[in-house]
Amino acid sequence: MKHSRVPTYYGFRIYFLATFIYYFLVTPFIGVQFLKYAPLLIEKGGQNSQGQDQEAGALNTNLFKANIQPVTLLNLNDTTLPEDSIDPDNLHFVLNPLSGNIDTVTDDTQRIGIGGLTVGANQPNNTEKNPMTKSFNLLLKMLIIIFLAGFLFNLPFKRYFIRKRKNKRISKKLFSYCKKLLLHTPWINSSIFFIAFAINTAYMIYVILSPDQFSDEAHKQIFTQFFYVSVISSLLSLLFVFFWQKHRVHIKYLEHIYTAEELRNRIFNFKVGKIRNRFLVSSSMTTLLPLTIVILYLLLSLTSVSDLGELSNDQVKILLGNYTKIFGLPETIGMDSPYRSLFYVNAIDNISMFVGIGAGIFISFVYIIFFVRWTTQDIVKPVQELLDNMRLTGEGNMNNFGIVRTNDEIGLLTEGYNDMSQKIKDYISNISRMNEAYARFVPRQFLHFLKKEHFVDIKLGDQVQQEMTILFTDIRGFTEISESMTPKENFDFLNHYLGYMEPVISNNNGFIDKYIGDSIMALFPENPGDAINAAIEMRIKLVQFNQVMSQFGKPEIDSGIGIHAGKLMLGIVGGEGRMDSTVISDAVNLASRLEGLTKIYGNAIIISEDTLIKIDDPSNYHYRFLDVVKVKGKKEAVYIFEIIDGEPEDIKRLKIETKVQFGKAINHYKNKQYKEALAGFSAIKEVNMHDKAAGLYINRCEKLLKPGIPEENNGIVDVEESY
Repeated sequence: MKHSRVPTYYGFRIYFLATFIYYFLVTPFIGVQFLKYAPLLIEKGGQNSQGQDQEAGALNTNLFKANIQPVTLLNLNDTTLPEDSIDPDNLHFVLNPLSGNIDTVTDDTQRIGIGGLTVGANQPNNTEKNPMTKSFNLLLKMLIIIFLAGFLFNLPFKRYFIRKRKNKRISKKLFSYCKKLLLHTPWINSSIFFIAFAINTAYMIYVILSPDQFSDEAHKQIFTQFFYVSVISSLLSLLFVFFWQKHRVHIKYLEHIYTAEELRNRIFNFKVGKIRNRFLVSSSMTTLLPLTIVILYLLLSLTSVSDLGELSNDQVKILLGNYTKIFGLPETIGMDSPYRSLFYVNAIDNISMFVGIGAGIFISFVYIIFFVRWTTQDIVKPVQELLDNMRLTGEGNMNNFGIVRTNDEIGLLTEGYNDMSQKIKDYISNISRMNEAYARFVPRQFLHFLKKEHFVDIKLGDQVQQEMTILFTDIRGFTEISESMTPKENFDFLNHYLGYMEPVISNNNGFIDKYIGDSIMALFPENPGDAINAAIEMRIKLVQFNQVMSQFGKPEIDSGIGIHAGKLMLGIVGGEGRMDSTVISDAVNLASRLEGLTKIYGNAIIISEDTLIKIDDPSNYHYRFLDVVKVKGKKEAVYIFEIIDGEPEDIKRLKIETKVQFGKAINHYKNKQYKEALAGFSAIKEVNMHDKAAGLYINRCEKLLKPGIPEENNGIVDVEESY
């Protein structure tokens, strides 16, 4: 499982964009609604201004100077303005789009409320803000609070990913916090964001249900319509926070907090989801909800014909167009006319409609960009990871597991793949262990020589002829040694000894064909020199083994090694119920006989002439000719040689010093010059009393020099008859 680059943790960015979406949807509505209801507000202001005192008339005169309809703007209510308290030259009017008021500001710092106006005067400001302004201020305060709360909640995650990206130490407490809450961050962040909108929505519902919150029906109608837009915009913003955070948790963050073993299975506590539901949510977020905004703006842009009062014939023609010819045209549309139930869209309403549609389309476009990307990555990335892991598994790499990123069908598929991969890995591991176990009983080299790929391909009777070098070694006197130990001690002792010898053989390009009690039969397919090198090293390991055993009070042991190179048959013997690998050849028997000669000639390593002549460079070794012998089971005589390098250092040095002298004595002996031979071997014995071969020849010479012994000596010794 490969880890991607450590990502940046998003917190403030998600909150900010969600807030932007909300204000982008509701802000155009406010301006459009005040444009739509401005005539009604102005008309009500004009009606309230009739019957007021002369100060209002003077103020109206100044309103004309400001190019504003004076009849529709003034509302003095119960406030009396002294004539000398208003300076017409310093009177200014400002339309407040949030409150629906037209503010009239003088250069003075004191203000008085005049109906829907605020007129500069020398009195303190005691005008209360309208409900929409209060709603905006409340939401702004709540957003500041939830931004702070979101910052505090997400700060540990931010620190975790920063430290991980910089390869810094992460405290156990920080890691525990992040691991415990990571999967819940979409719900927690959207819940934090929900608090602000929930409180604001609750306040708006309270205002709508309170009859004394609005000065007139127009303000209430604007606020009610604003409530609907705010609710839908809040829902879009909350869902945006939830799905963006959920996407990043599943695709970006999981593998950097949870371990690869944990992510092989689903780590989600909630119930299994469906890909179908994901597409439904994506479609709803990209089309249905933005379309709801568009529809709402379309409905808000409609104006009832009843709001126009009685209409003349020409006005009806303008409203109904050519349809007046179909339905018939009344002289006028009165208060009881069925045409009053119709709606129309005026020029200002067109602005509202196009602004609303534009806002909805823009938000829909934004959601399409985000949700298509999220949905694509949530599906494509897990599937691509799964395909990559399947490819690697097919290539034989069984250590690849997919990350279960989702709780839907893809997550189930990934989890199933991981389970299957683990079972395949376990199965292959079991097969590998079985093969390794088979290899301990049947060397893998047998597969190679028999040209088989697997052990299951081996059949009874499979065989091949091959030229190899056979090494046979045996512990001298092990039967007597074993009598002093229990069966368990015997097995432990023997296994410890074989544990020293087996690596030597494999390190020298050989393999063990079989263990025969305390004996080892090994094959060297490449070069006879490998067998000789292994034999020399085995003698060194024997010294080390004896040193260790002596510390436990165990007796020292000695061994002999016989080596012969020749052709052999390698194959499978046995029956259908029990088979075994083996080698069958006269060469194998000869190697075993040569090992036996080491006891007679007192040498560590004896090799045949065939072995010596097949060595690449015999000068790499110290060796000497021993004898010509005829062993049991073989008709032809065999020239045998001793490898001096296998002897202990002191004996090795002495044998090397007397090597030439030994060779001359052998020549005298073969030429039947027994006196000269006896003198030569005796001199060698005086120098090296441990040279058993020299002592053997001394006995032969003395025997042949005795009177009455016929001199029928052809130089070939029948081992079985002579010793």
